[in-house]
Amino acid sequence: MTLFSWEAGLLPLGVTMVLGGTALYKFKKSQSRTVSSAAVLCHLALLCLWGAYCFSSLSVFWGWTLFSLACCISLAYSTSQEMLPVDGRAVLITGGDSGIGHALSKYLDELGFTVFVGVLNEKGPGAEALKKSCSKRTSVFQMDVTNPAQIKEVQARIAEKVQHTGLWAVINNAGVLGTIGDGELLPMNIYRQCMDVNFFGAVEVTKAFLPLLRKSRGRFINMSSMADIGGTNEMWVKQEKDVLENTSPDVLDDYGQDYLRSSTWGLLQNFSKSPPDFSPLFTDVLHGILCKNPSALYTAGIFSYLWICLFSYFPVSVFDYVVNKIFRINPLPKALR
Repeated sequence: MTLFSWEAGLLPLGVTMVLGGTALYKFKKSQSRTVSSAAVLCHLALLCLWGAYCFSSLSVFWGWTLFSLACCISLAYSTSQEMLPVDGRAVLITGGDSGIGHALSKYLDELGFTVFVGVLNEKGPGAEALKKSCSKRTSVFQMDVTNPAQIKEVQARIAEKVQHTGLWAVINNAGVLGTIGDGELLPMNIYRQCMDVNFFGAVEVTKAFLPLLRKSRGRFINMSSMADIGGTNEMWVKQEKDVLENTSPDVLDDYGQDYLRSSTWGLLQNFSKSPPDFSPLFTDVLHGILCKNPSALYTAGIFSYLWICLFSYFPVSVFDYVVNKIFRINPLPKALR
């Protein structure tokens, strides 16, 4: 086996430095920095280490072949992640009264987007706060996603505003959780409300605004979650009371008061620890809006992908065990013990 001399080992370092300089230049020129400089440097360090391994441990042919292949893949990936300029691009966000939609509207406004925000209550505190804190580029509309007439009216108004610039993105953020609990305990109106808002509402908005996005060749971003912002203790107490009042005594006896209360207490304990920082989510949303080749799926947050892997690749018994331990839920209802 022919090995490279240490002088030849400088070649991968030189190539990596050239690629690194190009990547850092693009990073500094980008108006939307969705990738940190630390991530760029880490990527380049791995490429450099790979090159050192190829040229020190492999033959001339295989060293050059594998390192060149790595460089081509790295360059292709970097090119595919190139970001488009903001340039006042128009974005529609539903569910902007509070929470993620409210904060995201402010964030995109600060970056220079033209933001259209659909809210459930145009005269509510959330809508008024947006009107006061955001620039003139942001417009707030009364748009209940379960009201087809309101969606149609907002679509017509936005179409008039963007007839020369186009609508670039629609973010289906509006959603409700309802009550968390075992399916047997939840009243049917909770199921209907969740489907009306989270599914049919998003479909209605998508169908209404698709013609505008088709003209601009823009994109839809559908928000979902593996968890939620759980609300206040008072809200949970009220929901627990509603469940108890709307469930037959026989069913309640089968589950047991200790099971119901341990479930509620465990959820409350974990929701109170939710991080207030939305930046990982906003980074992914911005990448979805502006990247030339956006991903089909984003999992914002450190542990989100771990949850998906745990559910997808491990036995259900393992997933149930982890969930029960984290949420401190009594593993079985009274009737099954």
